Amino acid sequence: MEKHAVFRTPQTIHYGRKAFEKVGLETLDRGKKALIISDKVMERLGYIEECRNLLLNLNVESVFYTGVDSEPTDVYVAESLEIFQKENCDVIISLGGGSCIDTAKAISVLATNGGYIGDYMGGKKLADKQPIPHISIPTTAGTGSEATDATIITNTTDDVKMMIKQPAFMPEVAIVDPLLTLSSPKGVTAATGVDALSHAIEAYLSIKAQPMTDMLALSAIEKIVKNLKITYEDGKNIDAREAMSLGSLQAGMAFSNASVCLVHGMSRPIGALFHVPHGISNAMLLPAVLDFSKDACIARLADLARIFKSDSGNLSNEEAAELTVYEVKKLCQELEIPNLKGWGIQPEAFKNAISKMAEDALASGSPNNNPKIPTKQEIEALYEVCFEYQFSSESMVAK
Repeated sequence: MEKHAVFRTPQTIHYGRKAFEKVGLETLDRGKKALIISDKVMERLGYIEECRNLLLNLNVESVFYTGVDSEPTDVYVAESLEIFQKENCDVIISLGGGSCIDTAKAISVLATNGGYIGDYMGGKKLADKQPIPHISIPTTAGTGSEATDATIITNTTDDVKMMIKQPAFMPEVAIVDPLLTLSSPKGVTAATGVDALSHAIEAYLSIKAQPMTDMLALSAIEKIVKNLKITYEDGKNIDAREAMSLGSLQAGMAFSNASVCLVHGMSRPIGALFHVPHGISNAMLLPAVLDFSKDACIARLADLARIFKSDSGNLSNEEAAELTVYEVKKLCQELEIPNLKGWGIQPEAFKNAISKMAEDALASGSPNNNPKIPTKQEIEALYEVCFEYQFSSESMVAK
């Protein structure tokens, strides 16, 4: 390493089966009244009631907001912040997928630092006051948001996904319990699983990668590659679910410190304009972007081939890099990931949006971390490739 690196994580991480039961003690240490940020699905599954009971057992009061629906927006942030202030809460718990966690991160910072969440994009406004303690509890194995200092909030005025990254957005506590992921349906398992894989792969390929992130990224990739298809086909396999939860957590810590790259830069505008869930849009883009980037990161892609196929050691680096792209493509096909056209996006609407999406992707900053930094024209061309991308394409190496 030519210069020093920084590595940030939550102060405390609980992980493993029944880790959820620690929410009461962790909340009691930090406040007297919690706002639980969640959604209607978590309410229907009984997770919110279970959380409130765990708090009540230790005489901790709670109220909840379940307005989060799909991708987080500035509207959800404003609504839940109003509840936080009106109810005089002093600690925040996020319970759900990445959208719930990202919404809670925004409230944690705004409650003490003020302003509009978009003010913090690009470091225009710095959160210099201590945020409200935030305990994050993911119920999917994918986003890794419980262990990152970034939040992505959609500006509903101009349909831009605002990627905001500052140390203050890091949750104070992460509680990762694989038992909470057992309720994830197949589609969610696939989408969030490929999201986690994207995080780990991009963290490993990022020009900001460092030894600590490499270690976590490779460990995450191995766990996800070995267990994602199992959880997709058998959602009740708790051993596989546990491995996926840990892999997602490791991937989150890796990309939070090494950054994501071109896949995420291109993915956010698709979500903002066409309302495609983040994990799905990442999966739609990942193989084509890896193919585009391949020549600039052959050795690192070759490392990943040895995780996908243990018997690939006799391949040249170029062959192994091609094998990695093929294996990612095959995995997306096995998980029934559609291309953009197959999702139902209209060709004319997509074509008309390509220029804006490319501009928004570049504005996010993520493409600049890619091993091969694209021009606006190259991003536009990649969007066109991905619209009707065929995951079933074969590789000469794989035969």
